[in-house]
Amino acid sequence: MADKYKIQGGNQLKGEVLIGGAKNSVLKLMASAVLAKGESKIYNVPELTDVEIMLEVINGLGVKTHHDKEEQSVTIDATDITSVTAKYEYVSKMRASFIILGALVSRCKEAIVALPGGCAIGERRVDFHIKGLEALGAKIKIENGYVHAKATKLVGTDIYLDIPSVGATENLMLASILAEGSTRIQNAAREPEIIDLANFLNTMGADVTGAGTSEIVINGVKQEDLHPIEYTTIPDRIEAGTFMSMVAATKGKAIIRNIYPAHLTFFTDKLMKMGANIKLIEPTAIEVSCKNRLSSVNFVTQPYPGFPTDLQSMAMVLLSTANGVGIITESLYENRFMQVPHLIRMGADIHQDRNHAIIKGVKKLNGATVVASDLRAGASLVVAGLMASGTTIVEHLYHIDRGYEKFDQKIRNLGGDIIRYNDETSDEEVRERNESRI
Repeated sequence: MADKYKIQGGNQLKGEVLIGGAKNSVLKLMASAVLAKGESKIYNVPELTDVEIMLEVINGLGVKTHHDKEEQSVTIDATDITSVTAKYEYVSKMRASFIILGALVSRCKEAIVALPGGCAIGERRVDFHIKGLEALGAKIKIENGYVHAKATKLVGTDIYLDIPSVGATENLMLASILAEGSTRIQNAAREPEIIDLANFLNTMGADVTGAGTSEIVINGVKQEDLHPIEYTTIPDRIEAGTFMSMVAATKGKAIIRNIYPAHLTFFTDKLMKMGANIKLIEPTAIEVSCKNRLSSVNFVTQPYPGFPTDLQSMAMVLLSTANGVGIITESLYENRFMQVPHLIRMGADIHQDRNHAIIKGVKKLNGATVVASDLRAGASLVVAGLMASGTTIVEHLYHIDRGYEKFDQKIRNLGGDIIRYNDETSDEEVRERNESRI
């Protein structure tokens, strides 16, 4: 039976919450670990279904893995790679697994990788990945839903990306690590997860400079120069932004720990303009509070360091009960407003015109049964349920499980009234879950 959340809205969230490792970073680090022969270990690994999918992808290559959930670590022994095929049954579930293409081409000079899947938030083509690999010397053909890449050798070159695609930047970084000479990626993505990947690769013995800027240079090294490592993943800025939104939405007060505040500068600035109070209390901890009704502002999603598209749905929830009218422009993905009909069911006043959403703040939202259509839209509906009057049921939790670790437990720890259940869950089990704490 499919699990659901049952949320009784109206509680102010108070206390402390610990943010986990960055989903959008750890998945790429896991793929990168196959570049070096031997056993690498990654720490601060969140317990997510996406992590399990990436482990399946890597195991399918003949690489040995071990996931220690208690230690929050993953061990990857890539001494031997016995297959260069990443199967459809796994890659189709999660777009991030497509980065294994660059790692395999780099180390094995051959890869057969299924075209990627993931949340249906809009067109995310792999053209930039393919063109970049071809520029490095790989021969590419696409057959029966698989990308076949082969190279006698890879040679460094200049690659210009038409848009600063995160996935293409990462794939081409990995493909260039063992190429002859230097590769320069221009108009590269600048996200913190790109910097984390570069730091991981450099610790492994690679030579990457410029990560975090629009130009990344990779000087190729030899296979014997790479060695297995131990590495700790950065905190998840999107999870942090979700809990910041949650606290502000419920007019609560909470400390959010294990956060890199610099990664959320743009989002923090917008929240403060709306009327939230945000204080830095430690280098990796902030206090978020909100006493009064928020005020509307406009949001435009942009590549980093602009406003993150992954937090657009949270911003929409905050605007739904803010004073005034706010406009959100989604400039990156055309299907990123899938939370809109569900918020309207809850009483929000939202008018959508293509990639623009005009949100007129209402006094309150009302509980309703809603469906998580994708990862971030699903999380935003949980935020909406926590601030709404009455009971909200959120269905299709498998989307949320892809990116939020122990989500309901963390919310309960802050005083939120949320339980996870299915139609076969007994009343006693529901009660036990509702009383559980981390």
